Amino acid sequence: MLTTLAIQNYRSLRDLVLPLSRLTVIVGANGTGKSSLYRALRLLADAGRNGAVAALAGEGGLPSTLWAGPESIGRAVREGRAPVRGVARKEPVGLRLGYSGDDFGYALDFGLPVPENTAFNLDPEYKRESVWHGPVLRSSALLADRSGSRVRIRDESGGWTDSGRSIALTDSMVSEFADPRRCPELLLVRERLRAWRFYDQFRTDAGSPARQSRIGTRTWALDHDGSDLAAALRTIQESAADVVLATAIDDAFPGSRVEVAATDGRFDLRFHQHGLLRPLSAAELSDGTLRYLLWAAALLSPRPPELLVLNEPETSLHPDLLPALAALITAAAKKTQVLVVSHSQLLVRFLEDASVLELEKDFGQTVVAGQGRLDRPAWHWPKR
Repeated sequence: MLTTLAIQNYRSLRDLVLPLSRLTVIVGANGTGKSSLYRALRLLADAGRNGAVAALAGEGGLPSTLWAGPESIGRAVREGRAPVRGVARKEPVGLRLGYSGDDFGYALDFGLPVPENTAFNLDPEYKRESVWHGPVLRSSALLADRSGSRVRIRDESGGWTDSGRSIALTDSMVSEFADPRRCPELLLVRERLRAWRFYDQFRTDAGSPARQSRIGTRTWALDHDGSDLAAALRTIQESAADVVLATAIDDAFPGSRVEVAATDGRFDLRFHQHGLLRPLSAAELSDGTLRYLLWAAALLSPRPPELLVLNEPETSLHPDLLPALAALITAAAKKTQVLVVSHSQLLVRFLEDASVLELEKDFGQTVVAGQGRLDRPAWHWPKR
């Protein structure tokens, strides 16, 4: 389980260190940085697939994503005796992301490239990457360390050996160097990052992929766009979780049930609703009903990931459906670690045993409400 998430200089997240529990809920007013935190976590996961640089480009490049305020805010500014103004930098420009758990930790440091004669001078570079054992980075706990294009790994004697190869400055060491014999921990970190699962506001309009009939295969994890909803529900029904799914449907829509008809490999969703003479197809379902079925398929996956991240799952759901949704989330948290970003205080009240972190703004930067310096989890960034 992840115990700490750290983000530095990503949009309004100038210096954020969050404690994570089995079920963590992130709340806050509009503009406090909830969406930025969600995107930062996705960016961290992209490193496992060597897609972080492309993801940053999709956000406008590294300069567009960096913290736009001053490096530090002095006492005079906080007391209103001086305006906010830029000061001489003491630290190099960098976007840093990392996490740690009881077993391993990982951190990366993106920076601007040294200008050269190329059209790609805005491509961010990995200035530093580190994988360590335990919840806090220490030099003695380092297992793999990357500075520039070279990677060094801890050998069996406890000393350091060079990996014997260089990697491009725009490539991640966890995606490009993961030798199961020389550094199995690096391979484990990569596979964990790749296994994180994200769901963000499913489409429920008339053209939604979830409303279409299609050929289905056994589906252990719902796709991010919900296109394999029928197959995912049928997989749940055939994997000894049919009673759990039936209960989740009845909790939300009393007297209703879901049927998945398979004809020549083509899967069709049929929703039997109390009081109707015929079942409704996916194309006929209301947006709220379809969205709830999508969340049920995502949260009841027979193969849950190590980390499941949900972004505003309450969107377009009637308040009457939130207790049933909360029950699904709570049940999922018993099998996997869950992080929920939510606007709904009502949903939060229904979530049992959740650790709630409220974000707020302080001179433009995102902070955790009530978190002092001594309340933050211990965290150290690898130095360049």
